[in-house]
Amino acid sequence: MVKTGGLPARQEGLRQHNLALVAQCIAAGEPVSRAGIAAATGLTKTTVSSLVDDLAGAGLVTELGPEASGKIGRPASALTLNRSVFVGVGLEINVDYLAVCVANLVGEVRLLRTRPRDNRDQSPAKVLGRAVRMTNNAIAAAQAAGRTVAGLAVAVPGPVETDRGLLRLAPNLGWVEVPVAEILAGRLVAPDLPVLVDNEANLAALGELWFGGHDDLDDFVHVSGEIGVGAGIVIGGELFRGVRGFAGEVGHVTVQPDGPRCRCGARGCLEQLAGQEAILRAAGVAGAAGTSLGQPGGSVAELLARARAGDAATVAAVASAGRALGLALSATVNVVDPGTVVLGGLYASLEPWLREPLGAELSERAITQRWSPARVLASRLGPNAAVRGATGAVVKRVLADPSAVFAVAGHRVAPTRPRTG
Repeated sequence: MVKTGGLPARQEGLRQHNLALVAQCIAAGEPVSRAGIAAATGLTKTTVSSLVDDLAGAGLVTELGPEASGKIGRPASALTLNRSVFVGVGLEINVDYLAVCVANLVGEVRLLRTRPRDNRDQSPAKVLGRAVRMTNNAIAAAQAAGRTVAGLAVAVPGPVETDRGLLRLAPNLGWVEVPVAEILAGRLVAPDLPVLVDNEANLAALGELWFGGHDDLDDFVHVSGEIGVGAGIVIGGELFRGVRGFAGEVGHVTVQPDGPRCRCGARGCLEQLAGQEAILRAAGVAGAAGTSLGQPGGSVAELLARARAGDAATVAAVASAGRALGLALSATVNVVDPGTVVLGGLYASLEPWLREPLGAELSERAITQRWSPARVLASRLGPNAAVRGATGAVVKRVLADPSAVFAVAGHRVAPTRPRTG
């Protein structure tokens, strides 16, 4: 899930850096010995042993016992992330549901709850109040099971200033300038819990990267369509945010300049031609637009049933959305050059009917498609990608700075020791 990176610190006072280096090495793959960590990081065996003792004492790593290596001499003990102590909590605020997920350091889900509720045109105070109660219940359940909560990450449907936890705009909720992190942090049962807020499309892309089960997914665009349309861009296994952190707003790429007015104020945005409301309207499906999680038996279920039955109007509506989606993604492919396009949310369910019209637009408009085509995949996480990505974001923070959770675990990092290696 987490890649190792950087060089071992040699200067006195940078023990925290080396703690992170060792933790990420242990997290990177199969169980590894102290000697294996030393070889991979360039740190001395003595230093690695000391750092591992700190990580184990805090409950971040555990020893599995001697490896059956078959080599002469005393076998080494294999180290792995501890699955039973620390957990991350993910929260998703969407237009018609709230979702909360608790997962351990290797991404295993310990709790996943969804609460359908139409949040459109509801005040931030009311919706976030419900979100706080739901999150506090999840934290209490984790603590009752003997887990230590390392942090909370929140997925929201709009551009976010992540350093401030400020949601700038959520057009489909009608929210503007909402300090989500500040509001939530002041009301959690764990008052000192770190709170991260990010765009739901970004976290969905990271969820697919970390937990989607793909071995070769390092460069891709994850586009999800529900009420709104958003995308997360991953390059070299890292999320691409842009200068101000707002990259990925594919839903507001213009695909029809004289098209319908969008909630963002512009005309002809992809969201107005390939979003769920546009597809339902074109297919003649009655009822309010809603997500598959918010309305399990609602308009989305009917749309999918009609598509599977081969209803002509439904198939044509999805094909039209696929062409609009192909227009926007062709421009994205030409600029970013990803190896893969991942269809998430509603698009994952509609992939069998979207693939051909979307692919046709890519073939015609993406300049590299003739000799190096971007493949198109359906998300394996579907509507849970964002909340799963939120839990993963907490874990990544823990591994990037293990010492930050030592105080929570009642464990302090030993002072820096002079060393020669």
